[in-house]
Amino acid sequence: MTGRVPPCDPREIGSLFLFEKLTPEQLGRLCAEGRVERFEPGPVYTEGDPATCFYVMIEGTVVLYRRVGGDDVEVSRTSQPGVYSGAMQAYLGDRVPQVYNNSMRVTEPTRFFVLPAQSFADIMQEWFPMAAHLLEGLFFGAKSTQRAIGQRERLLALGSLSAGLTHELNNPAAAAVRATATLRERIAKMRHKLAVIAQGAYAPEVLAGLIDIQERTAERVAKATVLSPLEASDREDELTDWLDDRGIPDAWRLAPTFVQAGLDVDWLEQVAAAVDEEILPSAVGWLNYTVETELLMDEIGDSTTRISHLVDAAKQYSQLDRAPHRVVDVHELLDSTLLMLSGKFGPRITVVKDYDRTLPPVPAYPAELNQVWTNLIDNAVFAIGSTGEDGTLTVRTAREGDRLLVEFRDTGPGVPADVRGRIFDPFFTTKPVGEGTGLGLDISWRIVVNKHHGGLQVESEPGDTRFQVLLPLTDPDPDSDSDPDSGPAEGKSAEETV
Repeated sequence: MTGRVPPCDPREIGSLFLFEKLTPEQLGRLCAEGRVERFEPGPVYTEGDPATCFYVMIEGTVVLYRRVGGDDVEVSRTSQPGVYSGAMQAYLGDRVPQVYNNSMRVTEPTRFFVLPAQSFADIMQEWFPMAAHLLEGLFFGAKSTQRAIGQRERLLALGSLSAGLTHELNNPAAAAVRATATLRERIAKMRHKLAVIAQGAYAPEVLAGLIDIQERTAERVAKATVLSPLEASDREDELTDWLDDRGIPDAWRLAPTFVQAGLDVDWLEQVAAAVDEEILPSAVGWLNYTVETELLMDEIGDSTTRISHLVDAAKQYSQLDRAPHRVVDVHELLDSTLLMLSGKFGPRITVVKDYDRTLPPVPAYPAELNQVWTNLIDNAVFAIGSTGEDGTLTVRTAREGDRLLVEFRDTGPGVPADVRGRIFDPFFTTKPVGEGTGLGLDISWRIVVNKHHGGLQVESEPGDTRFQVLLPLTDPDPDSDSDPDSGPAEGKSAEETV
């Protein structure tokens, strides 16, 4: 709360480092257009309100803080005379939103020199035109550069994902093509074998019995269980011996196929009992083609299902056919991103999913959250790879109070303590030159904190680094669809105070 307004003394104002080079006439204008104001302990202004004043502390103690998720995060506390905050960008006019980028309060009776925002803008333009132009150029140039490089990083990520997706799609597609070609050959041989059997002097009931065996064999293939290597080897030996004993050619080639299809000696005994001895070799050969066609069709089915899953994951990742803001299950987003990035993991990285499936859906911008997951997973993969050893990436979800936690934990070398406070700053990167733009974590911060009103933090030590994303379970302000690429990144630093 404001106390009695003391007079503005040009000599006192001139003692502050911000104004010490001004002339008496300039100090007089400051006192004429501004005022000295005393505040009792409590708030001075609130983040997000229209920025109407520029504050310079004369004496007292000031605290700056920002709202991150549901918490007030202190970013600066000082008693140094001359520190300033408030409408620092007023000289930019209506080209940027003129709102307070933080909240300020005082912890003891504190006096400020208070200058209206418009007066501050006019004085900057009149007294320091060159400095104002330079500051404008730096501000908008940095924004433009950051936006251009951010767009470039998105395109690079998209290119990397596209290459990975192409590789992932090529494998099942190639398998389906190979299986189709082989299937065509097997069906041709089956028709030939059927013609040979049909030309024999077989009674209709014998042919009907063969057809019945074929149908039951196909059903057996569909229900086949996977055997261990030792079990499969033992069964192959048994089947080979059985086929050899009955003079059936190529027993060594037939046995592995029958084992894969789930057939055993008991099944072949049933086949032998159903047909005459002289047609047993032809019947077994015909059943082999039946088994092979069923296995090939299973392979084609598996391959096309894999392709379908990859396409669905790509759609889920890109959110091309979805509303930009909606209620989502974060596990679906995480799964689609992990699948899209699976080509980057290789055999040396183990991915562990530790999901709390009881978590409710949350309001979010899913396409942009997928970009956050991509950045954090990519960093984790790079960190693990830098060790030259096998590692683990653990993706965990949990509930923390009124927020949902998504944690990415890697076994890489960790983030050094001396740079941990800078990793969310734009253009800062620990990757070698040419391997990182330094905007991945900055963009992630803006998406999580600015756009989702959540939190992004890191805990790190060698062998255990955890990036934690905290998202509100309910939409705190559904109408505040701010652009994550515009405006200051809340809670990163106290750059508003010198």
